[in-house]
Amino acid sequence: MDLETLTEKHLAYPQVSMAVWAPSMGARYGDRLAVVDGDRTCTYRELDERSAQFANALAASGVRPRDVVLLHIGNCIEFVVAYYGTLRAGATVTPVNPLQPQPGLRRQIEETGAVVGVSQPAQAQTLRDAAEGTSLTTVVVAGDGVVADGTVVGFDAFTAGQPTRFAPAEVTGDDVAHLAFTGGTTGISKGVRVLHRNVVGNVTQMCAWRAGHAVAETPDGLVTLEPIEELDIYGVQPGKGSTVVVSPLFHAHALINTSFLLMCGLTQVMAGRFDPARMLELIERHEASYVTGSPAMWHSLATHPDVAVRDTSSVRVVSSGAAPIDRGTLDALVAAFPNARVTEGYGLTEATCVVTANPLGVGTDYRLGSVGIPIFDTVVQIRAQGDTTEVVGPGEHGVLWVRGPQVTDGYLNHPEITAQQYVDGWLDTGDIAYRDEDGYVFIADRAKDMLIYKGYNVYPRELEEILVSHPAVSTAAVIGRDVGAVGQEPVAFVVPRDGADIDEVALMAFVAEQVLPYKKIRDVVVLDALPTSAAGKILKTDLRSRLAEVSQPS
Repeated sequence: MDLETLTEKHLAYPQVSMAVWAPSMGARYGDRLAVVDGDRTCTYRELDERSAQFANALAASGVRPRDVVLLHIGNCIEFVVAYYGTLRAGATVTPVNPLQPQPGLRRQIEETGAVVGVSQPAQAQTLRDAAEGTSLTTVVVAGDGVVADGTVVGFDAFTAGQPTRFAPAEVTGDDVAHLAFTGGTTGISKGVRVLHRNVVGNVTQMCAWRAGHAVAETPDGLVTLEPIEELDIYGVQPGKGSTVVVSPLFHAHALINTSFLLMCGLTQVMAGRFDPARMLELIERHEASYVTGSPAMWHSLATHPDVAVRDTSSVRVVSSGAAPIDRGTLDALVAAFPNARVTEGYGLTEATCVVTANPLGVGTDYRLGSVGIPIFDTVVQIRAQGDTTEVVGPGEHGVLWVRGPQVTDGYLNHPEITAQQYVDGWLDTGDIAYRDEDGYVFIADRAKDMLIYKGYNVYPRELEEILVSHPAVSTAAVIGRDVGAVGQEPVAFVVPRDGADIDEVALMAFVAEQVLPYKKIRDVVVLDALPTSAAGKILKTDLRSRLAEVSQPS
């Protein structure tokens, strides 16, 4: 297959909403396993029935189409059931990291107007405290030993006795499916308005790009898969194999991958916290055919001694994102998964998920360091920095702009920022990139000063705002320090207030109490003043040069 076949192919996009997804998958795959969660399992038929019960329970509790349901829960069967049940009811999903501290959790509830939250026992009290006095009046808790108490009800009790059928709500492609919070290119946490047609579009693109199948409407208003004859894809084989889920489902990458892979009939095996030995064991036991993760994870997995004793021959696709794969990790992956194609990709929440990816067509090649070419019906431009009217040529660096069916509807309650980044159908990603002569895209720098640590985005601005709220800190700047395969960790440069002394350890603890664990400050450097330009802008390039003076982590 040549690149021209891929770049010139256009898809038909079903005019449906995500409300039809669960019944469509149930009708197609029946008693095939959809989710494996430890000793618990859920077939596609059961996912259809259980999501219908959840949708009925939402309706019975007063939730109406376009209301918002907050998913404050980790990877488990209940997440999947609640996700599809919410969409089936026509409500909007707003996912959140279950470890999110209370202040950020409350802000998300207030901004979205969420009315129901789905949580888990260890974090349920945090959600209850965050929801006090807000629109969120019902907390559904998955797990054993849940005691109903006012606003709290157990997951099983919530759905008990509800019918196992639910006609998909009459929402349109222009209604909001997800309110997915991200720092975007500004570092300010904002809810991205991901429409139903964006999700359907991106999943449709993925089914064609990775499995060579179209998503087509059926006479009864559902959707199914049909092979695209001209696409010879070495990738996902619908109705066969499984995937081991490590990435958190509250993140756009895992969430969209779930709908794509479930639509293709792959069993989702929940792995829990990443452990290379356990993941290799799950790959062998469940004959995984598609695995996805970040370079840090792949480095740990591919170099683990168990690779030599585990059967990984079932794996056909190793998908990587978040950062470029280095040559050493790539070579180790090729050796660890002898029958797999390695593919890197690029995406962002503002474009639902996937924008570019290395092709899996038979005869196409892999290019080290590239995030591939634009997927179907996606157009990218590299525009000159400072002049958005100029499109630069091959090999020239510029700002990456994207247009396609997956480009979302902008930010919730941020019209000015939306107007800046969403222009005439195009999305300004804020990332610096270039293309080679064949159109392969390479990301040169991440948006603004964003760091990536263990595959997670870390925004310096958020940390800087917390640092300057400390009574001893006058000004602060955060930059990244390279820590090998796991990416960059945040280091803070701070200036004390007049007469104040800064306790570095206490300051790091102060920040840690207010952020997720991967965002913690790992080192503090106290300066008399931060270097600034004539215009007063902090010169982070100067601070990066000072990192050599900071003791390296042990």
